[in-house]
Amino acid sequence: MHIIKSASLDTIDAISINVESTFTKGLPSFTIVGLISTSIQESKDRVKSALLTNDYKFPPLKITVNLSPSEIKKKGTHFDLSIALHIALYDKKSINFDEFYVFAELGLSGQLKDTSTIFPIILSLARNKKLKKVLVCQDSAEKISNIPNIEIYVVKDIVEAIDFFSSNDKEKYKYDKNSLHYEKLIINDETFYYEKNYDENFSDVIGQDLAKFASLICACGNHNMIFEGSPGCGKSMIAKRLRYIMPPMSLEEILEKAKLQSLDYKEVDFIPLLSFRSPHHTSTKSSIFGGGSSNAKMGEIALCNNGILFFDELPHFSKSVLEALREPLEDNKILISRVNSKVVYDTKFTFVSAMNPCPCGNLLSSIKECRCNELEIQRYKNRLSDPFLDRIDLYIIMNDSYKDSKNIVTSEELHDKVIEAFKIQKRRGQKELNGKLKDEDIKKYCTLDEESSFIMEKAIINYQLSFRSINKVLKVARTIADLNSNENISKSDLLQSLNFRKR
Repeated sequence: MHIIKSASLDTIDAISINVESTFTKGLPSFTIVGLISTSIQESKDRVKSALLTNDYKFPPLKITVNLSPSEIKKKGTHFDLSIALHIALYDKKSINFDEFYVFAELGLSGQLKDTSTIFPIILSLARNKKLKKVLVCQDSAEKISNIPNIEIYVVKDIVEAIDFFSSNDKEKYKYDKNSLHYEKLIINDETFYYEKNYDENFSDVIGQDLAKFASLICACGNHNMIFEGSPGCGKSMIAKRLRYIMPPMSLEEILEKAKLQSLDYKEVDFIPLLSFRSPHHTSTKSSIFGGGSSNAKMGEIALCNNGILFFDELPHFSKSVLEALREPLEDNKILISRVNSKVVYDTKFTFVSAMNPCPCGNLLSSIKECRCNELEIQRYKNRLSDPFLDRIDLYIIMNDSYKDSKNIVTSEELHDKVIEAFKIQKRRGQKELNGKLKDEDIKKYCTLDEESSFIMEKAIINYQLSFRSINKVLKVARTIADLNSNENISKSDLLQSLNFRKR
């Protein structure tokens, strides 16, 4: 009995599946078993059409295909090729499938097709060192060719797939792997990639020097940030330009971004540019955090892992959404638990948001008069709790004055500073950037000189800083020190960091 290796996606991780078959005497029939989905059940008709169209005889036997282990739910059309190979080569006892994983959907004429789950499945198997050789179609090969330490073999249709396993010369089907052609840095034997292409440029932003400086700090250290200001002062404009000046990405981060794009049914790209997701304030809690009645599905915060999550009109998001955001902001992961499904998603995103100072938006305006009373303003502000604000590194109040409009800064200039700060952090031995440092790493890297230590002690008393707030101040100060090329955090670095705390 032949066994062909394939796999199925269980939320975000792949589980190896053995496709096995038996051909016994009896009334001719074709059955697929093993707790399969409708998409696999429909595979019978695609396999029949593909084989008969290409003049392969369907054996007049009782055919049973089992996807093992049988207790695991399986879904996806990528099992088509494995099933078709079983039937086409059922009488070829000498063929060995052991080394290869096989993934492809079959067209009715026998051509092979890519699916949205093939890339995340192969990436997951490769990370767990379960997969070394894989047989796929051309479209799949172009995507998975950036995954390291695997051999890729390509066939275009069912006929070539049958010839591939029947032939002793498999090297002619081998796919030459691609490499990423972007600007790159090599630091401590690790390669990082970045793109010098700015579709939206900071040169378009008039004035707002403080907000631009805060954006630079945010980008250098992956710090969480809130903009507060009147409508039209440039809050959303700056947030949308932030992704173009973010730090270089490792190959692992680029592959993770591509995996999330594939799971979200988006076109996969390998551009070293962070994902940017901006859900509307009317979005449901499940759409943002993930969920579902039976099977847990990914929400916005999981889909923007290693990216930027932007909440515009922050106080208009429901209270339950804002409070539920506290855990992923602090722990960089979230557990979605259902009766039939429990899954942990990584949520290491940079949180950026924008809000008006009051319901009418004119409280900070130098031109328009605010129409809100004190109770309305207080109720509006109270939508953001202290524990939520405690998780924000940078709080920037923006004005609507454009007197400093002559001071133009481009995204390229800001990006160069971000890259230099990134080099400093990585050469220091940090695995994470400043904004995501753990408590033990803060003690190691965020060292204060004598003068700044005294200022920090006074700030803790005067501003009643919590332990989390102290760590946030130190992380931001560390990033400012890196921008100033200071080995230790100086008095000036610390004072600037304290200036960005919400009071």
